[in-house]
Amino acid sequence: MLRRILFPLMAIVAVAAFGPSSARERRQFDPLPFSHSPCSVLAGEPCTPSFCSVFNHGPCIPELDYPIGENLQLTVQSQPASSDAAKYKKPDHDLDNIGDLFAALRACWSPPPADAAREGMQMSVLFSFKKAGTPIAPPRVTYATPDASKDIRDTYLKAINASLDGCTPLTFSKGLGDSIAGRPSMIRYVDNRTIKNKHSGTP
Repeated sequence: MLRRILFPLMAIVAVAAFGPSSARERRQFDPLPFSHSPCSVLAGEPCTPSFCSVFNHGPCIPELDYPIGENLQLTVQSQPASSDAAKYKKPDHDLDNIGDLFAALRACWSPPPADAAREGMQMSVLFSFKKAGTPIAPPRVTYATPDASKDIRDTYLKAINASLDGCTPLTFSKGLGDSIAGRPSMIRYVDNRTIKNKHSGTP
């Protein structure tokens, strides 16, 4: 009698544990640190969750917000809107938070002259700061407009290096220096000026 009860129970457990592989398929996620694809109940593609749930069937890497609500990812425009003018003004005091740092980095940017520039050009660089306010190493290019020529890419990279060299070392408060030292910082430079020359990406 005991065997008649145990065998069906064991069969049920085996089916639950070794069912179709699709039931145990691991969820995919976007591991790139600056993808920031938010998850939604309607999302049908890889995304980065803001928290891990007990219902996740696979690895989960939560997207953690920094305490002040910003991460070290910044977009700098060559021609900012007038409403953003204050965001492009370097603070006249020691940089004490991420907002101060971003304003200083925006104010640093000096784009290439129009005759050597390309309308719509974008370039992203990655680097980290020391506590003393200088980059640990030269910025590393992580993205550039795909159809831009090598000369244009070199021109923009030189402008980026010159801009950062010209405004560093930045003066951090002790708290900011301690919190961002060694932390990756990514800046995306966007040349949104109207430029009409042989390098322009517009016809």
